[in-house]
Amino acid sequence: MTQTLTPTPSAPAPTPDFARAVLENVARVLVGKEDVTRLALAGILAGGHVLLEDAPGTGKTMLARALAVSLGLDFQRVQFTPDLLPGDVTGVSVFRPQSGTFEFVPGPVFTGVLLADEINRATPRTQSALLEAMGEGQVTESGVTRVLPAPFVVIATQNPIENEGTYRLPEAQLDRFLLRLSVGYPTHEEEVRMLARLQTQHPIATLGAVTTPAALLDAQAQVRAVFVAPEVQAYLARLSARTRTHPSVTLGAGPRASLALQGVAQALAWLAGRPFVTPDDVQAAAPGVLAHRLSLRIEARLQGVPDHAIVTELLKAEPVPAELGAPPVR
Repeated sequence: MTQTLTPTPSAPAPTPDFARAVLENVARVLVGKEDVTRLALAGILAGGHVLLEDAPGTGKTMLARALAVSLGLDFQRVQFTPDLLPGDVTGVSVFRPQSGTFEFVPGPVFTGVLLADEINRATPRTQSALLEAMGEGQVTESGVTRVLPAPFVVIATQNPIENEGTYRLPEAQLDRFLLRLSVGYPTHEEEVRMLARLQTQHPIATLGAVTTPAALLDAQAQVRAVFVAPEVQAYLARLSARTRTHPSVTLGAGPRASLALQGVAQALAWLAGRPFVTPDDVQAAAPGVLAHRLSLRIEARLQGVPDHAIVTELLKAEPVPAELGAPPVR
């Protein structure tokens, strides 16, 4: 049983109004998807990027647009196709005959939220153009490095069912995504509500911002200050380590996954109005953070073992800390 901690004056002050405003605004567009919206928002608050993997028509693109609008961020959408070039994403230097010089024309990556739609349809060369931007927040072109605006978020989508004309995302690319989430189909009641709400006009057309980029940066700083007890850090490190020794896994989660797991758990705690992380936060974040970082053995793939099922198995097997140390008093 997890010990309840008492917040201290030194802990960051959670702002539930921020979360409530964003979640309620997105809910105007996506009916019944509060859980996946909260996780996606947690990924953004943790300073990461999100991969939405699901069947067509489930609301992946709409979730990305609604989050961008709600957070007051600039939004660019790139439809990834096999003929898309790296410069089409990052930008290129164009020669200007009038001045006899080259001028850099920024690509769509210079934005607040970049929607990489159907990212697995682009060639590995184009996919790799995002690695530097996602990992370091910058773009290097013609030997010149240009810093991207902050905050910068990549939300990518892909269809896990259709493989014709697609290129599998390499492990290095997948590892750059803090979270992989599935929107899922609505229930019958939710679909009926959606039909009534969208009968005359889609709400995205009138959706407005409920916060600002500056407020998001401040929230991200508060999330990083959320207290994580040493017992919780040891717990999430053991979870990552278990993925490396599982008999169905050839390549488990690395240290970057442990950092990602801690960051998303901190964001979930902050969204819940708590200045400290509990094992429940780690467990809620683990499937979205760890599953896509696992490379399964051929036998497991042939048997159709889903990667998220392995994470669920590990969560059940790993003992949960019974007591947690209190945040330090400053």
